[in-house]
Amino acid sequence: MAWTREEMAARAAKELKDGYYVNLGIGIPTLVANYIPKGMTVTLQSENGMLGIGPFPYEGEEDPDLINAGKQTITAIPTSSFFSSADSFAMIRGGHIDMAVLGAMEVSEQGDIANWTIPGKMVKGMGGAMDLVAGVKRVIAVMEHANKAGKSKILKACTLPLTGSRCIDMVITDLCVFDVDRKNGGLRLKELAPGVTLDDVKTKTEASFVMALA
Repeated sequence: MAWTREEMAARAAKELKDGYYVNLGIGIPTLVANYIPKGMTVTLQSENGMLGIGPFPYEGEEDPDLINAGKQTITAIPTSSFFSSADSFAMIRGGHIDMAVLGAMEVSEQGDIANWTIPGKMVKGMGGAMDLVAGVKRVIAVMEHANKAGKSKILKACTLPLTGSRCIDMVITDLCVFDVDRKNGGLRLKELAPGVTLDDVKTKTEASFVMALA
């Protein structure tokens, strides 16, 4: 077995803390909003100029004027505020966002991340990712462990153009959770998904890692 996309998002939500200001990337990270623990106050921020994002709207209740940075329709809450994208990036660059959860195409054992382009393919582009990995206090990558061809996406060195270097603190995949030493480099296996064995992870991981499991 392995974690589903929803289960990966739920695992990422366990890293949230009360009072956090959090930016969620497109893809799996957007699902983290559905798993914020009850009673916990977490304020979601979007690069396009919104602070305080509500749940995703039900079909038929979408407001085309309310979108996140990934152009998905969202909802506002009574405490929501709206401002320019310049102000939003000032929050990010100024170190005022506590955590970002981003998708990734590749992550290296040094904590490098590539998540914005694949040469020769149409991808949405950089967006705010480069600013997020440089300015946010804690960055978590949520991603599939291997690509559709079965090749590892957790690598000794990224092969795609980098978004940032030594900037990732944790990697959550469908197979496991790695802590990343972004200062000195190195992956530490923290947790296995239910039904996943250590051999499964070793087989599908190109990068080196050490054990932190009890």
